[in-house]
Amino acid sequence: MITWEDILNRPAWLWGAEMGANEHGVCIGNEAVWGREEVSDEEALLGMDLVRLGLERADTAEKALNVIVDLLEKYGQGGNCSEGGMEFSYHNSFLIADRNEAWILETAGKYWAAEKVQDGVRNISNQLSITTKIDQEHPDMRNYAKQKGWWDGKKEFDFAATYSYLDTAKMMTSSGRYCEGYKLLNKHKGNITFETMMEILRDKPSGINMEGEFLTTASMVSILPQDSNLPCIHFFTGTPDPERSVFKPFIFVPNISQLLETSSPTFELEDPVKKKSHFKIRPDRRHPLYQKHQQALEVKDNDKEKAKTMLDDMRKLEKGLFKEMESILQNKYIDVDEVVNLFSRCAKDEIRIYESSINC
Repeated sequence: MITWEDILNRPAWLWGAEMGANEHGVCIGNEAVWGREEVSDEEALLGMDLVRLGLERADTAEKALNVIVDLLEKYGQGGNCSEGGMEFSYHNSFLIADRNEAWILETAGKYWAAEKVQDGVRNISNQLSITTKIDQEHPDMRNYAKQKGWWDGKKEFDFAATYSYLDTAKMMTSSGRYCEGYKLLNKHKGNITFETMMEILRDKPSGINMEGEFLTTASMVSILPQDSNLPCIHFFTGTPDPERSVFKPFIFVPNISQLLETSSPTFELEDPVKKKSHFKIRPDRRHPLYQKHQQALEVKDNDKEKAKTMLDDMRKLEKGLFKEMESILQNKYIDVDEVVNLFSRCAKDEIRIYESSINC
C-alpha cells in the first residue's frame, strides 16, 4: 500500500492526529460529537486515527472520505480519547478538503452521512450539522434509525435531527460554537483570505478560541490553490491559544528536515502499539517550542509592557512570513533550498522571541 507524506497536529501520547495535510493537498480535521447512538469505550479506531489514515492513504478529499468510512465499517470507532485515568469517548465529525472539493463527514457509531460542500461557507463543531442535504451515506443508516424509533420513515430524513437531540430548525440561531463559527465565516463570505481564517480561529468571544480545561491546543489554516502549478501552503501554530501564537508556514518539498522544534519526546516505557503508559506520573511531553511558549505565558501575566513587546514581535514575524508566502504564490516560484527548512526556521525565530522576553 502506498503511504503519502503528511504533516500532523496530534496529541503527543497517541498515534493519530486532530488535523493535518498530505503531499497532495488533502486536509482533514475532526471534532468530537455526541448523539443518540451510544459511544463505545472499547478499543477501536479513534477519530484521530481515522484522520491520519485518511491522509496517509488518499490523494483526494473524496478518496479520504472513502478510506475513513471503509475503516469505520470494518473496525468501528471507540476507545478513550484522553491520556490518563479519565474516560473520554465520543463519535466524530470530519472536515475533508483538497484543491478542488470539500466534504463534511459525520458519524454515529458505524453509521454516517456525508455532505459535499458546493457553495457558500461550511464549518463543523461539537454537534452533528448535516441535515437533509446528504450526498453519500451508510447503506443501512435510515433503516437503523427506523428500527430504533428515531425516524418514522415518512417525513424528510434529517441526519442531525434523527441521530442527535438537536432541533435543527434552531441550529443556526443558538449561541454554540457551531453557530458562532458559521456567523463569523458568513460575515466574510466571498472575501475570505487565509488571514481572515486566522482571525476567526483567534476569536475568543465566539468560543472558537477556547479557554479553560478544554482550551484550543493548536490551530491550522491551509491555502489550497486550484492551480496545480502553485504549492499548497499550510500554516500551523503548534502551540495552544492562536491569539498568542505564530502561524508558521509549511510547504511539501523533497528532503524536508525533521521538525525538531515541534516534535514531542517519546519514552521507552510506553507500549508502541497500544500506547498504554506504564508511568505512575504523567511525563512531560512538551516539545521545545511549547515549553518556551508556556514560559512566556508567565511574562504575559506578570509584565504588560513586556507582553506587548513580545506580541508585537510575534505579529511582525508573522506578517513577514505572510508576505513571503504571497510572493511564492504570485511569482509561481519556490526556492526549494529555502523552503526545505522553512517551518523549522520560523519555529526557531518564534522561540527566540520568547527567550528574549523571558531573559530580559
